[in-house]
Amino acid sequence: MILPFDEMPKDSRIWIYQSDKKFKGSEIDQIQTKLTQFLKNWTAHGDNLKSSFEIKYDRFLIIALNEKSTKASGCSIDACVHFIQQIENEYQVSLLDKMNVAFKQGEYVSYKSIVEFKSLIKNKSVSKNTVVFNNLVVDIEDYNNSWEVPAFKSWHSRFF
Repeated sequence: MILPFDEMPKDSRIWIYQSDKKFKGSEIDQIQTKLTQFLKNWTAHGDNLKSSFEIKYDRFLIIALNEKSTKASGCSIDACVHFIQQIENEYQVSLLDKMNVAFKQGEYVSYKSIVEFKSLIKNKSVSKNTVVFNNLVVDIEDYNNSWEVPAFKSWHSRFF
């Protein structure tokens, strides 16, 4: 069962999938349709999961799950990962590679490998105040408060 993202409880679990490139307008429409269809049919042990999604900055797929009524099972999480892999294949993007960093440069979102990010720090192109995307947030409240933060307030701080 799919719900509007802004109506999901703040303790809803989330998964953030970061693309290595921006999606184009038509791709976003297609992905929204595919996400809607997947989430409408997403279940755990036969029970419908109350879920939602949003796409941010034409690059991040954020899936939310209200686990108060039904918790995700191993099989339901596997189904979600399989769905994300299908998106990766169809749109020739990387969504599951956690060894990359997305950060803001003005209003532009940059995407670099950790090695490149460390090099940017060394060259003073990125500072501890650079806004990074902390994709390790676990629920909507955390997402709202700690997803877009200065690097020194996230796991990225260890690089400074």
